[in-house]
Amino acid sequence: MNIEVFQFKIEPANVSLNEENIVNWFSKFVTSETDVVVLPEMWNNGYALPQLKELADTQLSRSYEFISKLAIQYDVDIIAGSVSNSMKEDVYNTAFAVSKNGYLINSYDKVHLVPMLDEPSFLTAGNAVPEAFNLTNGVKATQIICYDLRFPELLRYPARKDAEIAFYVAQWPQARVSHWIALLKARAIENDMFVVGCNACGDDGQTEYAGHSIVINPNGEIVAQLEDKPDHISCGINLDEVSNQRENIPVFKNLRPHLYK
Repeated sequence: MNIEVFQFKIEPANVSLNEENIVNWFSKFVTSETDVVVLPEMWNNGYALPQLKELADTQLSRSYEFISKLAIQYDVDIIAGSVSNSMKEDVYNTAFAVSKNGYLINSYDKVHLVPMLDEPSFLTAGNAVPEAFNLTNGVKATQIICYDLRFPELLRYPARKDAEIAFYVAQWPQARVSHWIALLKARAIENDMFVVGCNACGDDGQTEYAGHSIVINPNGEIVAQLEDKPDHISCGINLDEVSNQRENIPVFKNLRPHLYK
């Protein structure tokens, strides 16, 4: 499976410019060989938190239409990062994914909000765990958001439901880049699965984002990694590595949940 990961600077409160940038990235780097494209967290408005009540998408209407057109045009599945998304009276940080035929195949509202960025003052936390879902090629995946990475319980559920690859979309700060890499490796190793981390980069005037988007195999080895500048990863992965690792290190067969507290 061939994956394209886009790492770029997200402009706060400027959805039109961010959409234009994404279109340009697609035109430059997506080829007929690409199966899946991955975007970072909150790509529509970034962390313009005080303005999200006015600027957030409404029930994914604009974001889904924009992404579905790209999916159909380029014949790719898109792990569409996440966006600020208004539902009723609340604004959520909503991740979603779209198949190459333009269908919504996953959505997930960020469960853990970041106190360090004052997210709880402006966003509402989701109340459902991430699920495993099928990509067009039949590969089972899951999609999780940024700070959720610090809570390993979240990935354990879709991994036990046979997810083979986890996509973590983020705006992770440069100040804790070592945590980003270490935790992504840990999630891959403990769940015998591929992990893809797609992070934003650049400085939005409040936070410098780390970049360092990364692809990690089920043995915890780095397949591809970026630095802290706008860039992309284009790499192929062999999903047979997941089944081989789960056979050689049968973590899920050896779970004893009745003992865990």
